[in-house]
Amino acid sequence: MVAQSVCKATGSEIDFSYFGGAESFTEGKRSPRRTTVVSPSEQDDGVSYPGPPQDPTEFLWIMTEEPHRSRRMAIMKAHPEVTKLMGYEPLTKYVVLAVVSLQLYLAMYLRHFHPLSFRFLFLAYAVGGTTNQNLFLAIHEITHNLAFKGINTNKALAVFANLPIGVPYFAAFKKYHIEHHKHLGEDGIDTDLPTNFELLCLNNVLGKTFFATFQIFFYALRPGFVRMQTPTRWHLYNVIVQLLFDYVLVRTFGIRPLLYLLFSSFFAGSLHPCAGHFIAEHYVWDGLNQETYSYYGPLNILAYNVGYHNEHHDFPSVPWTRLPALRALAPEFYDILPSHPSWPMVIVNFIRDKEVGIFARAKRIAKNNKQKHESSSSSSDQE
Repeated sequence: MVAQSVCKATGSEIDFSYFGGAESFTEGKRSPRRTTVVSPSEQDDGVSYPGPPQDPTEFLWIMTEEPHRSRRMAIMKAHPEVTKLMGYEPLTKYVVLAVVSLQLYLAMYLRHFHPLSFRFLFLAYAVGGTTNQNLFLAIHEITHNLAFKGINTNKALAVFANLPIGVPYFAAFKKYHIEHHKHLGEDGIDTDLPTNFELLCLNNVLGKTFFATFQIFFYALRPGFVRMQTPTRWHLYNVIVQLLFDYVLVRTFGIRPLLYLLFSSFFAGSLHPCAGHFIAEHYVWDGLNQETYSYYGPLNILAYNVGYHNEHHDFPSVPWTRLPALRALAPEFYDILPSHPSWPMVIVNFIRDKEVGIFARAKRIAKNNKQKHESSSSSSDQE
């Protein structure tokens, strides 16, 4: 309004001498808020920004403990019946069998088509990307021993679910993922966190586009640079079974079925609607200090309800079919938390918004490092 008045009064272009050095009227203007709140409160109305933009040159370092343990204890106190939701889900093994069968059928079907043909690429993206994302998340579910009562039967099912992914994945993922739950946000332990190298190289629109397009490789390769594992016999089983399966597939039907499976895995972790969950789950948005976000939209049907991510981190022993019931049981805990309305738009907003990027992750000092630091500080004080 002031700018319009000055412009009308002078009858010419806007006189920027009235505006303290500003070079445009969009300076400092923030993009619309990206997260929503089901039950707005005085603390967060779901429309305005809860906090200022984060410094884009550094991660969000926090000193508090991860929030899921304390919320889990509070929910168990308020709703002791929550324990009835825990336990394995018998349906999971049948879903895995159906999805693996679908992928193998499509791999056989597409052996007659060129890998760069429209039909091959379209099916690899639209169907293969969705089904392999489903298998990624089946393995995620099985990692928490939620398909069977026994440990080895869960692991065997995970090795089977791994087959259409094309590369051995399950065994390494299991240990890294359990550490992700136990040490959420702890630098040097939680391999879901971007590294300083990623922050340095990918902290702009082009870098974020590259990251979102090839994020499957970041999640596959980053753990090896951050925290190596000691191989177990299940690592060996996973590798042997997968390589044997790939070998038989290629020897019997040629390279194209395997290429379809590998293309499907790439698209599942690239610019795919379901791949939005990778970014949606733990990147910090809208000036919030919240480090886990849920999504309650329809794509959960294809993704083992992984969108119920706060619920999952609070209660990893509740299987995918009962996560909506967990939210319904404790709405006073979950409906007040900001959540994402859309996975596809998470990818778009991640790329285009200045307020979110590689830097938008909450980190905390690893407990072991913190204890060593406190011990050395105490020793220094005594000296």
